[in-house]
Amino acid sequence: MSDTEKVHCLIIGSGPAGYTAAIYAARANMHPVLYQGLQPGGQLTITTEVENYPGYPNGIMGPEMMVEFEQQAQRMGADIRWGLATKVDLSQRPFKVEIDEEKWIEADTVIIATGASAKWLGLESEDRLNGHGVSACAVCDGFFFKNQEVAIVGAGDTACEEAMYLAKLCTNVHMFIRRSEMRASKVMQERVTKTPNIKVYWNTDTLEILGEHKVESVKILNNKTNEESIIPIKAFFVAIGHHPNSDLFKGWLDMDDQGYLITQPGTSKTNIPGVFACGDVQDKNYRQAVTAAGSGCMAALDAERYLGTLE
Repeated sequence: MSDTEKVHCLIIGSGPAGYTAAIYAARANMHPVLYQGLQPGGQLTITTEVENYPGYPNGIMGPEMMVEFEQQAQRMGADIRWGLATKVDLSQRPFKVEIDEEKWIEADTVIIATGASAKWLGLESEDRLNGHGVSACAVCDGFFFKNQEVAIVGAGDTACEEAMYLAKLCTNVHMFIRRSEMRASKVMQERVTKTPNIKVYWNTDTLEILGEHKVESVKILNNKTNEESIIPIKAFFVAIGHHPNSDLFKGWLDMDDQGYLITQPGTSKTNIPGVFACGDVQDKNYRQAVTAAGSGCMAALDAERYLGTLE
């Protein structure tokens, strides 16, 4: 550990949770250092317009909103840096975090805000049209396709919830299931099948999303009959799950079977005192910018109180 730096509060990650934690920690004179990670701004940088965050009556573009979060954190005095946490040692305090496989930070407190990543189908057209009708968040983007036809792929409870959410806004929802059954709970399946404007397609693979600059239709394949068909739609929602960006903390922090960090109810506290988690890396239920920001505030306050016990 030739190159080591000592800090009071280290924040790993830079979405709404990380930046909000930085704002609060800086105002509390904790001199936070924040490393942005691979995707500065987090998932919001791959969304287009955000209309459901309070305080922006006319909406705001996701990337622009994250720049404003970052600027506010910097104005409060947070030290925001480009870099990726590559290894941790949480065996004792000060906690040790390696950055970019070359430098070590020693921190009295660590706030983890590494987020989660949506799982995608892996289609070229899905990537190309992301933000132009392709989305991994129906609650975020469904409103833009009011009274239009849309499609959703997924077979779990989240997919069912999102399909029903879309059914309230859109004329028709085409729901593609790869197999002959859903993974979702029975009650969720029943709700979907009883919703008149959701059409479920069993044994269906998505071959391609069609459209030059925006989604115009989707080509699907019935994997039992090998029959292909094209359905005109204006939006394509992917709801095949998220994976929390928590691999770095395996063996150190308690996680559920999906890898979400477990925090004590009503707090941001992990199983290691002095290590806190906020945002989507510990939240699989809400996954909204506003809830992530709220939990970032909680983490900074929890960290401030923890530091107070050390003095």
